[in-house]
Amino acid sequence: MTTTPAKKAKGFRSLRFDILTIFPKMFDSYVKESLFKRARERGIIEMQAHDLRDWSTGRHRKVDDKPFGGGPGMVMKVEPIDRALKELLGKNRELRIENQAKTRVILFSTRGKKLDQKMAVRLSKYDRLILICGRYEGVDERVAEHLADEEVSIGDYVLSGGELPAMVLIEAVARFLPGFLGKYESLEDIKGSYPVYTRPETYSPDKGKKAWAIPKVLTSGDHAKILAWRKQKKQHS
Repeated sequence: MTTTPAKKAKGFRSLRFDILTIFPKMFDSYVKESLFKRARERGIIEMQAHDLRDWSTGRHRKVDDKPFGGGPGMVMKVEPIDRALKELLGKNRELRIENQAKTRVILFSTRGKKLDQKMAVRLSKYDRLILICGRYEGVDERVAEHLADEEVSIGDYVLSGGELPAMVLIEAVARFLPGFLGKYESLEDIKGSYPVYTRPETYSPDKGKKAWAIPKVLTSGDHAKILAWRKQKKQHS
């Protein structure tokens, strides 16, 4: 998956996402729809999913091997990831090591720090995020020790790889980029989480059964009461 360079929207900065994965096509449909499509067209975000096998050696383009000490499954090798980062970072590699570059290398791991809004805001300040998506039984620990700037987890559960966590992080971060959401405010971001309803006012799922009605306060026209109701619901959520 690659994105076509776009003319950056006036007044907005851009953030580039580089994704290292053995399944680059998994990102195709995700970033070509809705808000992501518009943001890419306006140059607010750039995205490219890179096939890690392009940096492997040998006829079979191998990116994994058996774990030292025995055990089930295979482990992703450090060499292809190191080669990929050297090529992607170029001269910025030394600046990043010295904490002078506006680039962050992230490895998805069950041991990583939990992704939350605070982290998303922090990461949105960078110019470039390089996301390493593991697979198999894990990634050689030397990637976390020497190549990644931090490890990130999206929850206390195990997935088959880092591709879904990468998509979650990309959306969580992109929402904080000026222009990504357009002129619309997000109820979740701006006002917090409370129940929302829309038409019809009453809905009967089955004939003869009690209709589902919305709270009467929402149709009262009393904005003070509506605000108080939303505040109460938010506190109890």
